[in-house]
Amino acid sequence: MTRLFSILAGVAFVAAVAVPVARAAGQEKTLRGAVVDLSCDADGKNAPDHADCAISCAKRGQPLAVAATDGVYEITGKFAADKNAKLIEFVTKTVEVKGTVSEKDGKKTIDITAIAIAK
Repeated sequence: MTRLFSILAGVAFVAAVAVPVARAAGQEKTLRGAVVDLSCDADGKNAPDHADCAISCAKRGQPLAVAATDGVYEITGKFAADKNAKLIEFVTKTVEVKGTVSEKDGKKTIDITAIAIAK
């Protein structure tokens, strides 16, 4: 009986550890939202009249994000490389992105594989 309890406890422990690891590993997802400067968005400065500042920050390599209905996802990977060169034209616009979504310590990220202006 003790051995069975030990085995069940071990299985429960592995399952408890595996769930957060699987969530952090990422999953393919499509998001719809605005491309925003991450720090400006946190300060509530994300309106269209803030576009010039957001573009300037993006060109300096400040982190950008997709502000979707279920949260703000920091953009990582090749689309964030080279001071956001592939994202500049999308700043403050509503887009549809596909990519790998991850979450760690409450911070959501997306490694974009495709991006287009939302229709």
